[in-house]
Amino acid sequence: MMYLKTNTPLLHYSITPLVALIIFVLATSCDRLPGKPDEAARWKRPTEVRDFNQLYAQSCSGCHGADGRLGPARPLNDPLYLALMNDDTLRQVIAQGVPKTAMPGFVQQQGGNLTDEQIKVVVQGIRSRWARSEEFQRASLPAYEAGKDSKSGDVPRGLIVYQTYCTQCHDADGRGVPKGGSILDPNYLALVSDQSLRTTVIVGRSDLGKPDWRDNVPGRSMSLQEISDVVAWIASHRR
Repeated sequence: MMYLKTNTPLLHYSITPLVALIIFVLATSCDRLPGKPDEAARWKRPTEVRDFNQLYAQSCSGCHGADGRLGPARPLNDPLYLALMNDDTLRQVIAQGVPKTAMPGFVQQQGGNLTDEQIKVVVQGIRSRWARSEEFQRASLPAYEAGKDSKSGDVPRGLIVYQTYCTQCHDADGRGVPKGGSILDPNYLALVSDQSLRTTVIVGRSDLGKPDWRDNVPGRSMSLQEISDVVAWIASHRR
């Protein structure tokens, strides 16, 4: 074996840089080793999830549809609906739910599984993905809630409104025809609030071909009072 003047084997000088290089490579590339998941694939606690797609799929799609449409509940992929409802109201509905309906509250304080921050992500995701506010800047929309733009609904007048605007799809007695189902079915009325009825009258159901308040009768929009009256008439059949 060859020695330098220091009596240190020459092999020692050739191995030491190699060891140092190996240590350096391992230290700087350990986060990129084969099989190591990237940040997006790392397991997160449910409360740490901030991805809209994941939150929506887990908490919303079962009722509102995978793309916000064609679910058993109201479509969220509806620009008119999102123009009618502001962020605060949307956040409140998601967080607190709607009493006496199938819409639960999702905030943890209500027994749900979402944090306040996650609900904010859901609201922002719905708005950024499906809202088209520019389309309604010049539109005069009815108020989301009753009482803000009309008197209380009148049941007898509501029947007249129904006969004017609704019979072509729901039949004269409201029991439904193939084109549109019964709106007086007690099972249906037990699942929806008066606010839900009002929203449907105003916004329609674009995914099911139900027109909004402007197009039930061509060229004749429903007045603000007519909206409140027909909601009162429908709700009066709730048992």
